[in-house]
Amino acid sequence: MVNEERIMDIEVRLARQEDLIDTLNQTVFRQQKKIDELEALCTALARRIKEVADNLSEEAPLDERPPHY
Repeated sequence: MVNEERIMDIEVRLARQEDLIDTLNQTVFRQQKKIDELEALCTALARRIKEVADNLSEEAPLDERPPHY
């Protein structure tokens, strides 16, 4: 009788651990997906900032005097 209860207890613990592992796996998957999205966004923003900076440097020098001087 005691061995049967121990086996049942172990089976319950194993089932809970499997459920926890599945939950953690889903969480890690969602976090990695979000990280990938954020990295892509950062890359796009860096590219856009570079384009804007390049366009500004081509249009007018930064040390040029304003027209009212």
